[in-house]
Amino acid sequence: MRSNLLASTLFLAALSPFTAAMAQSSGGAPDPAILTPERVFANPSLAGPVARGVSLSPDGELVAFLRSREDDVDVLDLWAAPTGEGEPFKLIDARALVPDAGELSEAEKARRERMRISQRGVVEYSWDQQGRYILAPLEGDIFLAERAGGAVRRLTETEADEIDAKVSPQGNFVSFVREQDLVVLDLNGNRETAVTTDGDGLITWATAEFIAQEEMNRDTGYWWSPDERYIALQRTDESTVDIIPRLDITGGGARVIEQRYPRAGRPNAVVELFVHDRESGRRTQVDLGENRDIYLARVDWSADGRTLYVQRQSRDQKTLDLLSVDPATGASRVILTRTSDAWVPLTDDFKPLDDGRFIWSSEETGWRHLYLYERDGTLVRPITHGPWPVKSLNGVNQQTGEVFFTASFGYAQRPEGVTGGHSACPLPGGRVTMCAVQGERPIIQRLWRASLNELRQATPVTSDGGWWSASMNRTGTAFVGNYSDLDTPPQSGLYRADGTFVRWIEENRLDEDHPFWPYAARRQTPTFGTLDSHGEMLVWQMTTPPGFDPSRQYPVVMQVYGGPSGGGVKQGWQGASNQLLTEAGYIVFRLDNRGEGDRSAAFKQALYLRMGQPEIEDQVLAANYLRSLPYVADDRIAMMGWSYGGFMSLMALTEPDMGLASAIAGAPPTEWSLYDTHYTERYMSTPELNAAGYAASDAIPRLPNLTGRLLLMHGMADDNVILENSTRVIDALQASSIPFELMLYPGQRHGVRGNERQLQQWRTYLDFLDRTIGSRAPAAQD
Repeated sequence: MRSNLLASTLFLAALSPFTAAMAQSSGGAPDPAILTPERVFANPSLAGPVARGVSLSPDGELVAFLRSREDDVDVLDLWAAPTGEGEPFKLIDARALVPDAGELSEAEKARRERMRISQRGVVEYSWDQQGRYILAPLEGDIFLAERAGGAVRRLTETEADEIDAKVSPQGNFVSFVREQDLVVLDLNGNRETAVTTDGDGLITWATAEFIAQEEMNRDTGYWWSPDERYIALQRTDESTVDIIPRLDITGGGARVIEQRYPRAGRPNAVVELFVHDRESGRRTQVDLGENRDIYLARVDWSADGRTLYVQRQSRDQKTLDLLSVDPATGASRVILTRTSDAWVPLTDDFKPLDDGRFIWSSEETGWRHLYLYERDGTLVRPITHGPWPVKSLNGVNQQTGEVFFTASFGYAQRPEGVTGGHSACPLPGGRVTMCAVQGERPIIQRLWRASLNELRQATPVTSDGGWWSASMNRTGTAFVGNYSDLDTPPQSGLYRADGTFVRWIEENRLDEDHPFWPYAARRQTPTFGTLDSHGEMLVWQMTTPPGFDPSRQYPVVMQVYGGPSGGGVKQGWQGASNQLLTEAGYIVFRLDNRGEGDRSAAFKQALYLRMGQPEIEDQVLAANYLRSLPYVADDRIAMMGWSYGGFMSLMALTEPDMGLASAIAGAPPTEWSLYDTHYTERYMSTPELNAAGYAASDAIPRLPNLTGRLLLMHGMADDNVILENSTRVIDALQASSIPFELMLYPGQRHGVRGNERQLQQWRTYLDFLDRTIGSRAPAAQD
């Protein structure tokens, strides 16, 4: 049954304070230039000088970050800045060290695809725990920058790629994977030692398997102990995984890739864990239990290196065990277990402390919160509490007992002793104090501080409004704060742990020198609001075209992702591509439906076993709300999305209640049995156990219900959502003589990369929208 329509406005501004100030200023206001696709996909980037991958040295005295080159936005250099006096300086110039970047290996291409890395140059780096070195892989080889003096030393120069390189914790070794084996380089004698030698074919050492990289947010397959004695490393055997032949089609031809791809309900790779003892050279297997059909979810060392902690997830993902492992013998025991009737989410919230205790998160209350445990898994106390979820654990200051985390919620004051009612938040022991009566505020995010030593209400570290993320140093005394809001492009600054500003890393001020400045006067500020669906609050945002006249009617583009993610509606800087749509005369609308966003367990689990059903119900609710607005042309609404958003666009275009005039579906999963195990089974179980759910989410039987025109797009080398997902739609539409439009991208994987191709992509978007809902659409011409 469809929920009642309830709309409430959270924020409304026809003209932002920044834009209004510019409009009223004299002499400094930019000409109202119209943003074009040609400018969006050109150098320098309109985002301005955005620092990427920012991290503090362990002692908090130096900040390292990646910055795009002005002459090529797709190439990154490594920069550094002192946290005190002094200007930022370039530490590694990618073009100077490797002028002619060669072809990456297939393994490295796949790894970067999993990590969503599209640039070249210095795309990742790491510190040793002493802060003496920064290690930077560059185009398949490894470079080491010495902090004292800034000298850059080339460590490898081989035909093979060295991947997943790390400096050991105390800075004595560099490790990396070369041709499926783990190698350790002694920095003192420059000697290489092969830790493994039998990596070949379907056997790989020390590399996260496909599923771990793509779906489990685990990009590595080996872990140093703090004292450098041990290395925990995984062994992967892919012989059990089905071969899914796929065509890798480029502009110069095609080849068949025999890809090992674990589809839903089919066998996974066999993953084992070992511990290599550097002193004895002995390798010991870790006891992960008798059941081999499990997931190696996370691996962490205790602070003293005496214990290896392993998170073991069941195949159905309803159980997550924390194992305590003796690294000398490989013996393990379960010290904590998380369970769920749907799925137990994986996080990076596990934090071992110096005194042997550890922090870990749980959703046992229905909200993700942090808890403190003894070494043996005994609960000490909750650290956070309330009707809102922790987004991430960002740092711990063990000297002061402060725990830092990001979350989206707000407090209201209540006197001590108030009880009862929704506004009271009782804490364990019956005490009631200031509580989160406002609960969730999903469109903002802040850094907060709680106590390790006692349960008390968290206090904010960063300012309210906008969107904050943070990266803390190891001691929890300082952090790099990344911030944006509706008027502020992404900026990075250094802050003390109490939130005191120290210095800019990249201020990225929007002024006359900023590349976006000529187009800022026509930038429109979104309106935010909510809809109610089955008792859940859905947040939305809407942006109107320049010169918006509420007495006129406008076509609408509904942007969608819709699947499990961090959500897309937020009070942060809006990308330049959004402005391309408003400049073309469209209202741009986005709704975070049930299942999308870091919200309560119930909100996320609404789609369990029913992917494509509650999400579409909520998007129908949004379409009905749009049609209730007098300035919306109700027969000219389109939807566009990529990946899960492409699936949503197809499902919405075949839903009569949506009544879409057109939709753009990019790289859509069209039958979930074609997608991988860990993602699909988490939400849908297996095709055998949930046949009805899989059938209901299959796009093919729905195609005769198309309510408007379809533009289907896909990369012809996609190794994630393989091209078969689209070819089956192409075949079905042709077999039914149903017209549609198609754009394929030779050589492109799950995303379209590079300015030239993205320019073509957006020209195609705008042309299609113009012909179906815009000025050239039949409805507009009548």
